[in-house]
Amino acid sequence: MPAPPPDTRTKSDDALPDLPRKGRGSVSNRPSHRFGVADRYDIDDGWSDHEREDWAKARRKTILGVDTVRRVISRNSSPDVGFDRSINPYKGCEHGCIYCFARPTHAWLDLSPGMDFETRIFRKPDAAQALRQELSARSYTPAPIALGINTDAYQPTEKSERLTRGILEVLYEFRHPVHIITKSALIQRDIDILAAMADLNLFKAALSITTLDRDLARVMEPRAATPSRRLDTVRALTDAGIPTSVLMAPVIPGLTDHEIEKVMEAAAHAGATRAGGVLIRLPHEIKGLFEEWLRAHFPDRADKVLNHIRECRGGKLYNAQFGSRMRGEGVYADLIQNRLKMAVKRYGLDKPGQPLDSTQFRGGDPQMCLF
Repeated sequence: MPAPPPDTRTKSDDALPDLPRKGRGSVSNRPSHRFGVADRYDIDDGWSDHEREDWAKARRKTILGVDTVRRVISRNSSPDVGFDRSINPYKGCEHGCIYCFARPTHAWLDLSPGMDFETRIFRKPDAAQALRQELSARSYTPAPIALGINTDAYQPTEKSERLTRGILEVLYEFRHPVHIITKSALIQRDIDILAAMADLNLFKAALSITTLDRDLARVMEPRAATPSRRLDTVRALTDAGIPTSVLMAPVIPGLTDHEIEKVMEAAAHAGATRAGGVLIRLPHEIKGLFEEWLRAHFPDRADKVLNHIRECRGGKLYNAQFGSRMRGEGVYADLIQNRLKMAVKRYGLDKPGQPLDSTQFRGGDPQMCLF
């Protein structure tokens, strides 16, 4: 378990009560998590409405920390994903998506998966250098890398840090295949290198579009690009010759599932060639965070949404079983999957995709050739 980073929160940060805040997804920042030993709550004594209004307007600043790494490629053996390796330039994500499956990773740092996850961001300044060393190892065997799969590689801080750009430059130099899933229009900044890689069949992109409702997106994914900007990004990437798909991830029963056909239609009109969807996942602390958010923003339908999710998870809010955790189980989950399949077929988003090419890889340590 890595050593926790130094605590740079101020006393006023911890004093803020559990309230929705503009530009942030989480309602709370409770320090309790599955690795903690204490649970603490802020309580509003009700004496001052003005004080509560001030708290509601208070904004948590984003704090950047450093995560020094020797190796940057993470491995997985999950049968539910189509890749065995990934790179995450950042820990935490400023997009603030309330449903993000990566939120519990902040608990390993003894930080809250709530507000801390979206305000305490740790960058990996040595990522490009570490990647170069790993790809240069004589034992390395190439296979497509998923870039930014845990937290978005193009989250707002990437604009200044440019870590993703540096990683892409190394991958292009080594002719290593890579694919990216993002919610950010910032990916357009790197179209020059991404288009060059796509010409060599080394790159594919996917845009995550969960809803077309701008108001819903604003509170559900507060610092991600608006739905229209994401569709514009699909068009820009496609026009540059980059194979681009759309992923409706997650589909939230009772909240966004009525938009399945509309999202697929919009994706097709924007030029996407493929599309799919993933049922919402609520592992560990996300269950509580999501319910808290839902009751704060949509109290009229909170119970309906939670009950629909339970219908898809065998009576629970989450079931981590391989094979079903991405799609759920039961009548309601099957209905969602059938609608996704029909919409994908109806709008021509099932075009066959070409696997990325790993044969062009220029890796290995050239010095070893002397021996």
